[in-house]
Amino acid sequence: MDVAAIQRALLARGYDLGKSGADGDAGPITIAAVTAFQRSAGLVADGIAGPKTQAALQKADISERREAPEKPGWLVLAEALNGLKEAPGAKNNPEVVKLFADAGFPGIKTDSTAWCAAFVNAVLERAGHRGSRSLAARSFESWGVGLPAPALGAIATKKRGNSSWQGHTGLVVGANKDQVFLLGGNQSDAVNVAAFKRSEIVAYRWPDDVPLPAPHTLPTTITGARSGVSEA
Repeated sequence: MDVAAIQRALLARGYDLGKSGADGDAGPITIAAVTAFQRSAGLVADGIAGPKTQAALQKADISERREAPEKPGWLVLAEALNGLKEAPGAKNNPEVVKLFADAGFPGIKTDSTAWCAAFVNAVLERAGHRGSRSLAARSFESWGVGLPAPALGAIATKKRGNSSWQGHTGLVVGANKDQVFLLGGNQSDAVNVAAFKRSEIVAYRWPDDVPLPAPHTLPTTITGARSGVSEA
């Protein structure tokens, strides 16, 4: 199998290879997808599509391990933080500051620093998964393995304004044809569930050390979800 054939086999199994798709270029997104497939197929997860990996991809009866649509551990931890907010004035909420430390940035001591990526990274790390190790929200666009559609607990990134780098990130808890509901941090300076336009979402990602989520139906509305939240 050449690279393009490997990519087509991955796409057929639901792996998102980004806008380029099966372009024949074995870049980082393809390597991440190969690694995730190898884990699901019980192979050595080295990201190299050798003979055993290619043989597994060519089997018509290959069945990947997929988790039931239960809440993943990082989402459970995130839900426990719902309602957390920045301290008023010049004060700093130590629980928000701790998110930075657990995300790998212990030098940040203020809750006024944008913390949506710190929130997602912290709950991932607390659940035993390596995050993006970046405070840039859109760093998650190339992290883990891509999903073609929203799934419970998936890490979503969205664009913000006309900038190529500004964005926001949070955890998917619901979706309908027009909106995606994200449990996120720094949403109007707090952790809450907010609705965002589905057209603004640029990626859905999943940890590459966790089996892909089984197909399931997400809630189409979330009681109490906020709209028009500030993400800066």
